[in-house]
Amino acid sequence: MELIQKALEFERMKMSNMTTSDRVAASREAKSLILSLNEVYKKTKDSKLMDIMKLLTAKKKKIEKRLKGTPVV
Repeated sequence: MELIQKALEFERMKMSNMTTSDRVAASREAKSLILSLNEVYKKTKDSKLMDIMKLLTAKKKKIEKRLKGTPVV
């Protein structure tokens, strides 16, 4: 249950005024949370865990999109 609390806190975290290193750290934290939740999900097949993983994945994608920036042609 502690893992779920960490995941929900991460999901509520504000993304404004983050430095690049903060974004990298947040992306890595999201990845580790998703993988940890996935291990628990494999055993329990709880749909709530899947919903939490989807929320974290969406937030992680937003962070990574901001890290990559816009392509310059």
